[in-house]
Amino acid sequence: MDHVAAFLQRLVSIVEPIAERLGGPGLTLVAFFDSSFISLPEASDALVVILTVKHPSEWLYFAAMTTLGSVMGCYALYSLGRRGGEAFLKRRFHGRHIDRGLAFYRRFGLFAIIVPSLLPPPMPFKLFVFVAGLAELRAPTFLIAVALGRGLRYGMTAWLAYRYGEQAKVYIRENLSQISLWAAVAAAVIGISVVVWRRRRS
Repeated sequence: MDHVAAFLQRLVSIVEPIAERLGGPGLTLVAFFDSSFISLPEASDALVVILTVKHPSEWLYFAAMTTLGSVMGCYALYSLGRRGGEAFLKRRFHGRHIDRGLAFYRRFGLFAIIVPSLLPPPMPFKLFVFVAGLAELRAPTFLIAVALGRGLRYGMTAWLAYRYGEQAKVYIRENLSQISLWAAVAAAVIGISVVVWRRRRS
């Protein structure tokens, strides 16, 4: 595990300077890999802050490009889940747990993705994405949910960097987890309220 962590750290140190030079497309590339096949913990958030501090007027562009990359990466995993993820999961989890997870997605739909998409590491967001494909959550619903969740997260990060400049680097590093957690709690409350409201109407 130590070797894996060291490798990932070296990979991040190589990728970040390249992405920083590429600007918006670099953010898209990093976010795509981080959301799909290679974990680059909080690299996207860090790059959004760095680039926004250097180019404050482009904060919305940087947030949008990072969100785009994350949506593309998540869709790649989602597609794998739809194409045969059940056999993969059954080798690692009890069938009863898988069934409960699938029922959760079919019940909460959009919010089953929005809430975990807001949460910071070590939340295993990729597992939620994979199971969403397995649960055959409708592709438009899935894409909208990821775009909303990640858009809110990266938009919030970029806005703080735009608003507070260099001071935002320390603030975001120390408080991003708490901010993301409260945003996820708010989304969860809204999601539960919507489900309850639908039940009462039916």
